[in-house]
Amino acid sequence: MMHQKKQVRISDIVIPKYLPVFNNRKYRHIILTSGRAGTKSSFVAIRANYQIIADSHGSVVVLRKHHNKLRKTVYKEMLRGIGRLQIPKNRFRITKSPMEISYRKNGSSIYFSGSDGIDDTKGIIDEDKPIKLVILDELTEFFEDGEGEDELQNIEATFIRGNSSGFQMIYLFNPPKNPNAPIMEWLKKMEERPDCIHIHTDYRDVPEEWLGRDLIETAETMMRLDKKQYSWVWLGECIGVDELIYYMFSGRHKGRPEEGQKYNLIGIGADYGQQNATTYQACGINEYQCRLDGLQEYYHSGRETGKQKSPSEYAADFADFVESLQEAYGCNIFYLYLDPSARGLQEEIKRTCRQRGLTIHFKDAQNEVALGIARVQKLLTYGILRISPDQKHLIEEFGLYEYDRKLLDKGREVPVKEHDHCLDALRYLVMGLWNRVKRFLPKEEREDRN
Repeated sequence: MMHQKKQVRISDIVIPKYLPVFNNRKYRHIILTSGRAGTKSSFVAIRANYQIIADSHGSVVVLRKHHNKLRKTVYKEMLRGIGRLQIPKNRFRITKSPMEISYRKNGSSIYFSGSDGIDDTKGIIDEDKPIKLVILDELTEFFEDGEGEDELQNIEATFIRGNSSGFQMIYLFNPPKNPNAPIMEWLKKMEERPDCIHIHTDYRDVPEEWLGRDLIETAETMMRLDKKQYSWVWLGECIGVDELIYYMFSGRHKGRPEEGQKYNLIGIGADYGQQNATTYQACGINEYQCRLDGLQEYYHSGRETGKQKSPSEYAADFADFVESLQEAYGCNIFYLYLDPSARGLQEEIKRTCRQRGLTIHFKDAQNEVALGIARVQKLLTYGILRISPDQKHLIEEFGLYEYDRKLLDKGREVPVKEHDHCLDALRYLVMGLWNRVKRFLPKEEREDRN
């Protein structure tokens, strides 16, 4: 006896907040914002797949600003959407090059493109199946790396051609911290339009059994540790940007390594200056405490001391610094993350360390400032980064490093280039060791927020 497969109801796989717009063609523009786990990506995947199944005369295009981010994000989410609808994948033609999902029965398709490659997407679209739905994922990127509102208007003009009715655009983004950011100004304008609806969700709008208790506990942990970060990350609120970048740094982050503590690996972040300070900041990976421990610092400022040092002198000081770490912590594996512009110093350090029999693994520092700051903030929030009182210049900078106040008012988060030498070195170090230390974070916090 054959058992008929139970039909999936949209209300079983879409949260209540989204149901009013699932089949509503009244709105041309649907803006979905959320905190983490607000299910907006799941919703649009279900909606896009439903579109090509139900409409034999219309297709879908999914855009991100950067083409190289499509496959691991929205493309994968669209495939998950097929699973949520419980439709066999063999009813679709699914290709990776080009990325495309077509419903075999009617030939309607989902196309994927980066914004810079829209012309490529236009070239493969069947004129008999015009684009009925445009999905713009991670909309913030269009404002940060593109032309913002002008670019969105051009995209609309590109794909609305050939549509007599039923054309829609869905925009997805997590609100930035800064309420003055250009994307938030655009949102205010869009909310005034009669053909636009804005829906905001957070994890509290989602049934607990969909999310799992672990995720909810992760959110509640951040709520206890840092209510402000929780409001932004999990509730999706524009919390404003503190002028003080590492406002969460406090006495709970200070402490020396336990007596007799040994480290299998020590990372050293280095920021080099000629007139400005040169500093080496050392941290060890504490596997037992699941923490990154600050150990020691080296700091010399030619401007402050009145004595300039040559690269060879800084290299000798670096070798002394490593030898002191070896003696104190029994470590023989050192990674150096050096300011990318300091090639001359790197060569001097290599030569000096070879002469002294020291093995150093040299790594170019990753100098993505905003991402590096976000990662250091995350380690501080969860108490995974501890700073030694011996790193006194680093501790001093934590209390002084700020965003430019005038640019904050214009929606831009640009650090003032002051009081940042030690913090730059620490940022290089955290970026370099990220894949080793992010496992100490709760699972939901290990990926960067796009």
